[in-house]
Amino acid sequence: MGRYLVRRVLQFIPVFIGATFLIFALVFMIPGDPIRALSGDKPLPQSVQDTLRQQYNLDEPLWKQYVLYLGGVAQGDFGEDFRGREVTEIMGDRLPVTAKLALYAFVFEMIIGVAAGIMAGLKKGGFMDNLVRISTLAVISIPIFVLGFIAQLVIGVRFGWLPVSGLREGFMSYIMPAMVLGSVSLAYIARLTRTSLAENMRSDYVRTATSKGLSRRRVVGVHALRNSLIPVITFLGVDLGALMGGAIITEAIFNIPGIGNAVYQATLRQEGTVVVGIVTFLVLVFMISNLLVDALYAVLDPRIRYE
Repeated sequence: MGRYLVRRVLQFIPVFIGATFLIFALVFMIPGDPIRALSGDKPLPQSVQDTLRQQYNLDEPLWKQYVLYLGGVAQGDFGEDFRGREVTEIMGDRLPVTAKLALYAFVFEMIIGVAAGIMAGLKKGGFMDNLVRISTLAVISIPIFVLGFIAQLVIGVRFGWLPVSGLREGFMSYIMPAMVLGSVSLAYIARLTRTSLAENMRSDYVRTATSKGLSRRRVVGVHALRNSLIPVITFLGVDLGALMGGAIITEAIFNIPGIGNAVYQATLRQEGTVVVGIVTFLVLVFMISNLLVDALYAVLDPRIRYE
């Protein structure tokens, strides 16, 4: 296990460089001049523009900008916005909000999705199975911004059960955005769990455990379910990072001041440093979550060995 983890960490280096360079290139190759956009209708003096471009390395070729940025990241410096505020400070203020939203969405999708998948997988072809398949297909087919609008209109405005936007009501303000953020992932988790469990219930080792006289609860919970959860855990590990990134749309819909909203606002202001810095952090979250998922495989299935 130790050597495997070391190899995976070493593999992170080229993956990190490739992903961040692609993000960096896409952001800074967008047409337009952020320095001119910063000044609005009244252009800044040319000397001020030149100073700002030099300060943010915008006068350098793209490859050199990236090398300078990567050197800063290695020292924990993710850059600063056009007002001189460090990106790390922005993330420090916004990250707790997004992390809390992603955590609520993660718990929601994991509990409801796995439970729905288990009920459908154990009763394949029955009413619950058909209900889960139809409802999850409907959720997957609807864009997230449409789900958010429907939730606001029905749950927030018509029935008044939950706040429509903002964080003025504490925990209650997170419930509806978390449900919307985790809804699509919940549908995938339910379908993954259903398919995997239904397949494992037909396996030889399950029939052997049943023939030994083990209770159905033990056969399902100890034998079939552990193996069935391996693809689900894989999806959850990737989805943890996806929830952080996917919060951009959800936070914009529900006016939540997280890092997703910060990326949205920075994109409008053409502050590429903020966008690249936050997305770089999300890349790190993806990589670490995938490493943790790989380590969990051996816990779920003792047959898996890394050496």
